[in-house]
Amino acid sequence: MTSHGSFDSNCITLTRFVLAEQRKIPSATGDLTQLLNSIQTAVKAVSSAVRKAGIAKMYGMAGNVNVQGEEVKKLDILSNELFINMLTSSYCTRVLISEENENVIEVTTEKQGKYIVCFDPLDGSSNIDCLVSVGSIFGIYRLPDGVLQPQLKDILQCGRNLVAAGYALYGSATMMVLSIGRGVNGFIYDPAIGEFILTEKNMRIPNRGTIYSINEGYERLWDPAIKQYIHSKKYPSNGKPYGARYVGSMVADVHRTIKYGGIFLYPATVDNPNGKLRLLYECIPMAYIINEAGGKASDGNIDILDIIPKNIHQRSPIILGSTDDVDDVLLCIKNNKN
Repeated sequence: MTSHGSFDSNCITLTRFVLAEQRKIPSATGDLTQLLNSIQTAVKAVSSAVRKAGIAKMYGMAGNVNVQGEEVKKLDILSNELFINMLTSSYCTRVLISEENENVIEVTTEKQGKYIVCFDPLDGSSNIDCLVSVGSIFGIYRLPDGVLQPQLKDILQCGRNLVAAGYALYGSATMMVLSIGRGVNGFIYDPAIGEFILTEKNMRIPNRGTIYSINEGYERLWDPAIKQYIHSKKYPSNGKPYGARYVGSMVADVHRTIKYGGIFLYPATVDNPNGKLRLLYECIPMAYIINEAGGKASDGNIDILDIIPKNIHQRSPIILGSTDDVDDVLLCIKNNKN
């Protein structure tokens, strides 16, 4: 590394990193590199919008309701448009699935490629007005070979088929965390040069942590197994209790879980027996990243990555984090069934 003062003249940018990874696969066409470049541009634009939202009067509701029945904020709409425009103009995508669009988005013929991208353009957007961290999540699949007119069955694939997944966190800095199936790497945005710089190589989640993350306001609606597990962490028979941390923005909560270990839960409740978080563009990409970082993710019964989605906005309970912590929850669930 050549560095002059605080400036590194040989820094590894996200583009440089992906190009180097591409070179390791002789059959690679460069399409995935191009697609990730477009996602990177979308993230830079969303980051800029998030940073100046207050000044540009982009806080507050846009007066619309998305397919989940949630009010859409102005920043949600902008972020969604940025992602759609960048992804379609990459000439690498065939089908897009966004949290904000009720139906699958089919890319026009002249811009079609071979990838399916599922994304949540602005996760945790209910936190925008109080300046809490928000993020973007994406998962990339390849369309099956020989499919000319993709049907829903070609699009709805399990997480084991992911080609890449990642998230962007718009916090005290903007960070992109990416996995293309060979570990997890973190890149911090340096606005001085307009590039994401590799700052965290091969991110690994500890086997056990000391933090649990869940919305305890819903305790009354939890399954007895979840109540029992959380109680065991608050009132352990020996050792110190776990600390509680809950941001309410999935990207922020999962990022902290990867960094420090522990567990993040968004279980089923009496009101939401199928869970609340969306499978295709929240649970599966995050499960893929956690898995690549050495952790584990489950819906309470099976691994999140083994679930075959039945519809594009399907919801799922999720338990993810350090392997030992997730196993503790699964044991509670198993014992309660017995």
